[in-house]
Amino acid sequence: MFLRSRSRLRTAAIAAVVGAGVLTAATPAAAAPLAGTRSYLVITAPGATAGAASAVASNSGTVWSTYDAIGVIVAHSGAADFAARMRAVSGVQKVGATRTSDVPAEAATPPIPAAPAQATPATTEPLRTDMTQIGADKAWAVNTGSAAVTVGVLDTGVDDLHDDLRANFDAANSASCAYGKLDTRAGSWRDTDTHGTHVAGTIAAAKNGRGMVGVAPGVKIASVRIAEKPSGLFFPENTICAMVFSGDRGFEVTNNSYYTDPWLFNCPDNADQDAILEGVKRAVAYAEGKGVLNVAAAGNENYNLASKSRDATSPNDSTPATRTVTNSCLSVPTEVSGVVSVASITSSNVKSSFSNYGTDKIHIAAPGDSVYSTVPGGRYGTKSGTSMASPHVAGVAALLKSVDPTATPAQLRTLLATQADDLTCSDTRCSGTTAKNNFFGEGRVDALAAVGTGTPPGGGSFENTNDVAIPDAGAAVTSSVTVSGITGNAPATLKVDVNIVHTYRGDLVIDLIAPDGTAFRLKGSGNDSADNVVTTYTVNASGEVANGTWKLRVQDVARADTGYIDSWKLTF
Repeated sequence: MFLRSRSRLRTAAIAAVVGAGVLTAATPAAAAPLAGTRSYLVITAPGATAGAASAVASNSGTVWSTYDAIGVIVAHSGAADFAARMRAVSGVQKVGATRTSDVPAEAATPPIPAAPAQATPATTEPLRTDMTQIGADKAWAVNTGSAAVTVGVLDTGVDDLHDDLRANFDAANSASCAYGKLDTRAGSWRDTDTHGTHVAGTIAAAKNGRGMVGVAPGVKIASVRIAEKPSGLFFPENTICAMVFSGDRGFEVTNNSYYTDPWLFNCPDNADQDAILEGVKRAVAYAEGKGVLNVAAAGNENYNLASKSRDATSPNDSTPATRTVTNSCLSVPTEVSGVVSVASITSSNVKSSFSNYGTDKIHIAAPGDSVYSTVPGGRYGTKSGTSMASPHVAGVAALLKSVDPTATPAQLRTLLATQADDLTCSDTRCSGTTAKNNFFGEGRVDALAAVGTGTPPGGGSFENTNDVAIPDAGAAVTSSVTVSGITGNAPATLKVDVNIVHTYRGDLVIDLIAPDGTAFRLKGSGNDSADNVVTTYTVNASGEVANGTWKLRVQDVARADTGYIDSWKLTF
């Protein structure tokens, strides 16, 4: 699920120092925080934290970690007026408490999560519906991803010993950022829940004939644990630490299947939340500036992020209270500029009941219902949430980076959008066009398109994107594709992707016409008042020679509604 948090771990005791922007860590060894100790972000100009750090000590606080390159200090204090006093310090721009609860005792000496006992490895590797839905099964025949590409899993941790993950796990670039301080001790990255391991499997579980396969089974996974334990919460200082670490370690992609606790939305008119917004925004920008594409889950509240009015769940680390919020209040990191926000769809390509949505808030969609993936101890399990959708997109982004190692985060965002498969609105709350709407953004992520520089052995895709008008109650029209380079007959599972823009789609009759003239009925007319046909049909065309001219034939058999063939594609 989309976590509000769920794990806690101990992070390096020494302050994480960013001089030229590089995090360093030492063995944790801090005194246990006193009752009443709270954590704060102290924001200065980048490169100018020294004076504020000195002022922390003279104002009843201690410096916990420092990120000088982005002008962020994490400080601890038990003084009720610490924030007010620090806001008056010269050079300090913002100060805010990162939580409404005390810093837990575990922050001083976080235990290394135990290595789970491993189950006997699986003996089969069934193909998962979510992978066929985004074309990952076809993509693997072209490119499984490069081992030079690393995806950072910022989460509850990852079971690095799992049979389906260990071959792709990068321990040298894994760590913990729980409690807002870097901890690079061996094993600090391990899962304190099951969530992060599940996410990691969706991204890059090995294609080894056992268990399941991730979207990009050839890339590397690094774990950056940011969830604390036992609270399971993901506080702002943890997110900041992880983003800076991701940039400094040169990750190509990060996956963020959580929102930063304790506020569902951080509002700029609240001094504490304003500092959180600024600190996380700077950390995200720092990571992107180092070449990292950040991907995040949109959230599971079935909430319109473009029309905010109320929050009854925050703060989630103490006593939630209902409050009024506006669109200036942001869920982080998913609403931070540059982050790819991912909504969840079902296997039927409609919005998952829980998935957040919003015009210009959702960038892309992916399967998130009943996703089967790895869990700690060499086992497997099914989870649902935008947390499960996001790693599908992170995996496709890793494939894109594998194909073009020089692609920038901005270019990867553009490719994800332009290659996505359009999805039509699925209920009355959905607004926009088939090409882009508030439920699915640019559409469903496409793994096969990401590796489209090659052709799967024995297969390939052929598409026509030219518009063809469909006359109202008129003669049938056709759109053609010429297939070449395919040996033998078409498959028994020939995929026909159809995108037709047309009001009252019940008027339409759609056929696939083989090169020899054989017609395959894809859709008959009927009493269906919904708009547009955006779907994938499977045709048993094994009796037809593959090469030649195939046609999509469409006829409007009733009056009053019009439209056009937008595009269609054959995948062998």
